[in-house]
This record gives sequence, C-alpha cells and structure tokens, in this order.
Amino acid sequence: MSKHLSPEEILALREKYLLPGTSTYYEKPLHIVKGEMQFVFDHTGKRYLDAFGAVVTISAGHCHPDILKRTMAQSEQLQHITSLYLTEPVVRAAEKLATIAKDANPKMQKCFFTNSGTEANELMGILAKAYTKSHEFVALYHSFHGRTLFSMGLTGQSTWRHSMPYSYGAKLVPSAYCYQCPLKLEYPTCGVACADQVEDAVKYSTAGKIAAYIAEPIQGNGGVIDPPKEYFPKVYDIVKKYGGLYVSDEVQTGFGRTGGKWFGIEQWGVKPDIITMAKGLGNGAPAGGVVTTSEVAEPMRQLSHFSTYGGNPVTTTQVLATIETIEARGYKENAATVGGYLKEKLVQLKVKHPLVGDVRGKGLMLGVEFVKSRESREPAAKETARVMEACKERGVLVGKGAQAGNVIRIKPPLCVTKDDADTVIDALDGAIREAAK
Repeated sequence: MSKHLSPEEILALREKYLLPGTSTYYEKPLHIVKGEMQFVFDHTGKRYLDAFGAVVTISAGHCHPDILKRTMAQSEQLQHITSLYLTEPVVRAAEKLATIAKDANPKMQKCFFTNSGTEANELMGILAKAYTKSHEFVALYHSFHGRTLFSMGLTGQSTWRHSMPYSYGAKLVPSAYCYQCPLKLEYPTCGVACADQVEDAVKYSTAGKIAAYIAEPIQGNGGVIDPPKEYFPKVYDIVKKYGGLYVSDEVQTGFGRTGGKWFGIEQWGVKPDIITMAKGLGNGAPAGGVVTTSEVAEPMRQLSHFSTYGGNPVTTTQVLATIETIEARGYKENAATVGGYLKEKLVQLKVKHPLVGDVRGKGLMLGVEFVKSRESREPAAKETARVMEACKERGVLVGKGAQAGNVIRIKPPLCVTKDDADTVIDALDGAIREAAK
C-alpha cells in the first residue's frame, strides 16, 4: 500500500485547488482512509467510532458487506447509461421505495431519483407548483433544505443563506423549538402556538393559497429540534385548509433513523403528500429521491423531466440493497432500542453536568444542547466545539449543529450496539468535564 498523504499535505492541496470556503471539521482535520460498519480509520490507523454517520449519510454501516457486494457486481456489469434508456435497477429500487413509503401514506406510488437532497427539494418545488398552480411556500426557522438558490430560500439559518436574491415565494415561520421557544412560552400550556404562525404566514404574507409547507420531522442541521406530538398534526390541518401540499424532508430522518419507522414523519401520524430524501437512502452513495402520490405526480406528464446521473444503475442498486439490508438486519428496530438506551444515558449526563441544557431526539437522531447556564439558556458555543474536539481525542466522532453551533449531534450508523452507546457516553462524559474547565 502506498503511503498516505498527511493531513497537512491534503490541506495544502485543498487550499490550492478547491473552492475557498470548503468546510472542514476539527482544529486539526482528520484524514479518513477506511470505513468498517460503525467505525472509520485515519491515515495512522487509529480507529474512531463514527457517532455522526459521515454526516448522517451512512445508514446501514460503512462498507456494509451485504450492500457492497451487490454494488460491486453491478459496477462490473453496467455503470451508467442515463434514464433515457431502460434499466432494471431503477424500477426495482422505485418499487421498493414506493412500497415502504406506503407506511407513511398509503397513496404513495411515484418516485424519481436524484443525486442529492438539494436536487430532491428542487424537484419537490416543481411538483408542488405544477399540482397546486401556486408558487408560495412555507418553511421553518432553523431548517436546512439544500445549497441551491431555491433551497437556500427555504432554509432558515443565516449561515446557509447567501447569494441573494433567491427564487421568490418562501415564507419562514418559527419552529417548534420548545427549549428555546421563539414565542417565549412554555409547553404544553402554550397550546403549540408556534403552529398558529403557519396560518398567520399564509393569511398575511401570501396570496392566501400556498404550493407547499416543507419541514424536517426533526431538524438536523438546525440542532436536532424535535417538535411536540401535537405540532405536525395541527400544521397539517392548516396546510390543507389553504390548499397546500405537505412535504416531509426526510434527508436525515429517513430509513429507520428515528427508530421503528421508515420515515420520521410516521412518528407524528401525519400523511405527507411528498417525501424528499437522500443521505441514508444510499448508505453513502450520491443518491437522493422524491416519492409522492399518483395524483400529485400526474401534472408532470405534461412536462419534460430528466437527470443525467439520477437513477443510474450502480446508485439504484445500492439504494435497493440499503433498504433491504436495513429491513433484513432489523436496523429500524435497533435504532429504537439502542437509541432509547443512549438517550437515557445522555439524560443522566445532563443531571451530572450543568453545561448540558437539553437532550432531545428520537431513535439514533439525538442532540445535546450546551448552555452557559440553565437559567439563561445562553448558547455555549465555544464549550461545544471543545467537547467535539475532546470526543475526537477519545476516539469518538460527533457532529455539531444549531444556528449558534451549541448542539452536539449524535447520529451513528444504525448497526451500533449498546456497547458502542456506552463508548459514546464515556467519551462525552470526559469531554464535557474537560470543556467545563
């Protein structure tokens, strides 16, 4: 094996050849050279528990053998031919995706594969406009829906909104962020007043009819914001009242991550009209997608739609293999079991460490919010960054999110065990103690 480049050498090449502003994690970025289920290895051979799932893209596990052998076999047979030709992998993957999506809405039937979640949300916009004949959308504060001009317009964090102006028509409303309530109320006596903000936005900031409301069931990049049980059902009724489609962005919450369900929105019992997805859909392959009802899809018959690489044979082979592996290995159920165990342990850390303000999430999509004091709830961003660094030093990789950068995100591959959960807790315990100094 040839000698790996050092992190310093790669950083120098990035600076020379990659676009300025290309992000990295950590004060001293890691050079990852190998993945194996829930673990990754750096260029020195050091092993890390990947408790962030490669930014939530790895659902079943890094280089999962059940998936890899099928993808490699397809690569040797046919890598690419575009959707202008007929191939079997894309229809097999679509058939399976539509089948599992029926748990979220029995009318789900039509699919289209893209290369990313951003592309999926762009297609969602086209579908919603074509079906409703309206052009205005409602989205949430703290949301993240992509990096194109339209999807940035739907994104509710200033960090990720630039290059204005956007495609017009997006109205942002407060999230159901109970720990840092934007309305300064307390749940449950608030009556979930944040949901009423959706109706106010439609009544006073639009033409009175919307194309769609879009939301992540649990806001990932925004800080693992997990709404109360009443929120989405109440919003759904408002959206339907004003003629809109309900869109669930499952880029992070999909494919078992929230525990026991294929899609996160199922935890609230709401039946979406459109589901957008990516990340865990392909277990690391550049795969995104949209699934919707035949009724919503029908206006597209009058339009031309195409993707050069979306739905290619290799990617859709991996998509099907990923879904079938999650199903066969019981990873949805494992996410509920191990995630529940991990959350209990995180709550114990909250009791132990005043730096921890809140623990939230479902399944293996968990967040820990750090605050300077529990009375003020002022974000402790510097301490959060230190916790993240200290976890890395202890062999555990975690993520970071929220507008203030004060939420540690824990979203490991769904194959993790309770022993792995204990490893995460031990690392966090020591890291928080170190950061508190």
